[in-house]
Amino acid sequence: MAFRFERPVRFAEVDAARIVFFARYLDYCHDAIEALFAELPGGYAHLTMVRDVGVPSVHLEVDYRAPLRFGDAAVLDVTVERIGTTSVTFRYDITRKADGVPVATVRQVVVTARISAIEAVAVPDDVRALLTRYMTAP
Repeated sequence: MAFRFERPVRFAEVDAARIVFFARYLDYCHDAIEALFAELPGGYAHLTMVRDVGVPSVHLEVDYRAPLRFGDAAVLDVTVERIGTTSVTFRYDITRKADGVPVATVRQVVVTARISAIEAVAVPDDVRALLTRYMTAP
């Protein structure tokens, strides 16, 4: 099962070619992760600001297939491919809402880290339980 997140493409996100600037896709993915973690008590803000647990990226892969433009809506289907001791691999399948055209696929590996010390920590049990709901079949 995927976590589905939808967001509009804003004018400030397009470049001179009138398409979404390539790096903005990573912003979209981060927005989706914040929304996914909203299912935890206090959400992403509580996880990072109170519990001192962050999810910094250590690896990213992006395949671009079709453009998004101002006025489009992006639909991100987020799945979890792997949960390790201190790392998580997310996959984002991004489509254009109006016609369902695939626009990009992103793979992101994050490490759960104590923000104040910038050191890896085990994936917290409640985070692991939440992410397990979005695991892809092996």
